[in-house]
Formats: sequence, structure tokens, C-alpha cells
Amino acid sequence: MIDFELLPSTKMALKGTHGLAAGLFRKIARYYDDHEHEKVQELYDMVENMAKATPKEKKKEEGKEEKPKPAIPMEPSVAGVVTAEEMAWGDAGIMLCFPLAGLGNAAIQAVGTPEQKARLGGKFTAMAITEPGAGSDTAAITTTAKLDPDTNEWIINGEKIFITSGDRCESVVVWATLDKSMGRAAIKSFVVEKGTPGMTVTKVEDKLGIRASDTASILFEDSRIPYDNILGSPEVKEKKKGLGGAMATFDATRPGVAAMAIGVARAALEFTKEQLEAEGYTFPYNLGQHQLNAVQRDVLEMEANLEVARLLVWRASSMMDKGIRNSLEASMSKAKAGRAATLVTQKCVDVLGSKAYSCDWLLEKWMRDCKINDIFEGTGQIQMLIIARNILGFGRDRLK
Repeated sequence: MIDFELLPSTKMALKGTHGLAAGLFRKIARYYDDHEHEKVQELYDMVENMAKATPKEKKKEEGKEEKPKPAIPMEPSVAGVVTAEEMAWGDAGIMLCFPLAGLGNAAIQAVGTPEQKARLGGKFTAMAITEPGAGSDTAAITTTAKLDPDTNEWIINGEKIFITSGDRCESVVVWATLDKSMGRAAIKSFVVEKGTPGMTVTKVEDKLGIRASDTASILFEDSRIPYDNILGSPEVKEKKKGLGGAMATFDATRPGVAAMAIGVARAALEFTKEQLEAEGYTFPYNLGQHQLNAVQRDVLEMEANLEVARLLVWRASSMMDKGIRNSLEASMSKAKAGRAATLVTQKCVDVLGSKAYSCDWLLEKWMRDCKINDIFEGTGQIQMLIIARNILGFGRDRLK
């Protein structure tokens, strides 16, 4: 039997996240869209207050042993995408400023060792993949990592651009090659902490959307990091093995990015339906009384597209929780959600007309915010290519 019911623990997380999204994110969304490079102070204050709060110690009754509490089942990947959708519903840009919400954190959790997760996973970590000459084609990465045998340190050299949270983060997962002649097989990921000598933020972008979040360029010049900061094995296998552990990162991050797209589009669609209801349109639909008009058909199609995307996201995340390889499903969810969200937000602006294009409402902002989800973490075109290769069983040599 197929069960789409969320676990109680996931429902609790969803409820708490919705309160944060509605009570804080949504209220400050316009301000930080207008003040792109300003630090989202409310988030840092909230995290600082949470850190100061200490749980009250429970006194044990004399002569009685405390019984262990039963373990609560967890579905971390599903819970992650559910809460990601809810935070993006509040504001996608602010969501990306949240400490521990960096894409690099997902990489550490996906391929890091238990020791690395404990040592490196607690910092706000960005992901640095794109270069001036290497975007979707990760095989073209030229940033290098060389091992200094005298100090047992990795030396990183290269330039990375369009790094989400690259300025405000505490560390960065950097994709670099150990041997350019080996192509994709030699690309590994390394954790470089902010403050490392030779690591310089050279530019912070002005952007179309998710403006509360920063996007930066970073230059690495002989940046030395500990040997144990490589994620996965340093062994370079034969070329046909590809990127290995580094690419496994995308299996974890792409469903999250897809969920983010759904959250933004859902915010736009819910707002659009509220405005339409105020004008006399009825939802849900009662086909027994009348035929659907053009606007209602548009809304129905938008709802269907978002639901399909959400189920794809949940499937990919559920597979990860079960330890099942989900590369195909992760790309499917990312391709569908990125495209669907872009079309949904554009259609919402179309339906509500000229006021939706103004800054009186957040609708124009949502249309700008959601576009990035069809670009970063692999463009929609790249996702379709990955999907086709997986289904047809073709390699890069046969399908480019």
C-alpha cells in the first residue's frame, strides 16, 4: 500500500516552521528585498536567543530511575523538504540566510563522515561549484586541490562565482580537481572555513530575485586546509566512474531546491485565489452547478502542476531516507518544480493584471524569486539531459 501520510514528527516540524514563516519571514520580506545587502538581523537575533535558552533540568524522584523515552521515528529528508517548502512560502531569500540552511550543509550531511558531520556540520556552509568558465558542465572545473606531503594539507587555487550565501556563510564546500587530465573522476569537494588565508570574497552580486540572500564570488590563492576536510575519498578512480561522492551531493540538495520553488509558487497561488474569491470566483470547484471558466481552469492547472511537483519531491526524499539511490528522481523533481513554479507565478501575475505587476503586492517579488530555482543546482535543461541519460541508459558520449 502506498502511504503519503507524514509522520507525527514531520507534522510537528511543519507546524512550527509555518509559524516562523508567517510570523517573521513574510512580514519582513519586502524590506529585505528592497535592502538587498543588509544583514537579516531578525534571524541572527532569533538564533542567538535560542542559543542562550537552556532547558530546565528535571529532578529525578529519589529512589526512582528515569525510564527512557521511546524513540520517535524520523524521516529527515522528507522533513527537510517539507519545512523548506514552508520557509520558502514565507520568503525564499530570507530562508537562504537561515544559519545551517546552506547548500554546503546538505553536502556535508550527504557525503561527510560522522566525524566531519560533528566537526564541520554545525556551521553555516555555502556551496562553491560554478566558475567563470564552468557552469553546468562540472567537468570543466579548473579550481585545483593539491596535497602538500610535507604538511599533509590541501592547497586550493581557483575562482568560484555565484555562490549562494558566499559572503555571510562561515565555511564553503568547494569543488576542485585533483588532476585535470582525469576529467570528472578527479573532482572532489573540500570544506574551506572562512578566514582561511588566501580566501577572499571579491564580489557580491546585485540580483533579480532572492535578494535577501547574498550571492558572492570567492578567490582562492594557495588556501591551505586540513587533510580531513575533503569530503569522501581522495582516491581518483577510472574516468567512467565520474564525480562519485561529489555528485551525490546533488541527490540531497536538488529535492530541497525543488521544494523551495514549490513554496514560492504556492504562496503566489494562494494569494491569487484569495484575490479572485474577493471578486466573486468560487473555490473549490463545483462542476455540478456550472462549467469552469477560463480563470478557474488556469487555477486548476496550476494546482495540479504543483501537486505533481510536490509528490516527485517527496518521492526523491523518501528514497534518500530509505538509503535508495535517487539521482533520477532528484533530477525529475528539480526539473518539474523549477519549471512549474516559474509558469505558476507568471500566470498568477497574468490573472490578477496590472496591480500584480506593481510593488503593492508581493506577487511580482514571488515571480522574481522563483526563477532562480530553474537555474541553480543544475538548470532545467541539464536536468532533462540527466533524466534522458538515466532512462535511456546513455552516457555523456552518446547524449550531450
